[in-house]
Amino acid sequence: MGGSVRSSMRGSRSRRAMADINVVPYIDVMLVLLVIFMVTAPLVAPSIINLPTVGGASQQQQTPPVVVNIRPDGNLSVRYKDDSGATQQENMSRADLNSFVADREQSHPDQPVVIAADKAVKYETVMNVMSDLKSRGVKRVGLLVKSQ
Repeated sequence: MGGSVRSSMRGSRSRRAMADINVVPYIDVMLVLLVIFMVTAPLVAPSIINLPTVGGASQQQQTPPVVVNIRPDGNLSVRYKDDSGATQQENMSRADLNSFVADREQSHPDQPVVIAADKAVKYETVMNVMSDLKSRGVKRVGLLVKSQ
């Protein structure tokens, strides 16, 4: 009987295993590394890229655009180069412009169109002309501005 009592007393006296991890040294190491990276980051210069230069790059042949002039009174005129290279200018209404652009798109499908509007013209007028051009199938429509 004495042997059984002794073994039960030994079990209560035995120490439990420590399961805690001491994280203070790891925090110290991380703070030191953080300070090192903060000090060295501004000193690292970003790499500079030297781009190659091309001597004789030829520009792609672009078709001259059709220029739609909108005057302050709302009248339209169209300036374009015909197939012979001569510059033509015609005064037309919005309906005439629609038929002209539809005909022009069939003969010159990638023809860009530029709108040159007077600064006194209402924004709505310019947007209406632009939407007419887009609805007629013009892929590239731009606005002509004067550089300062």
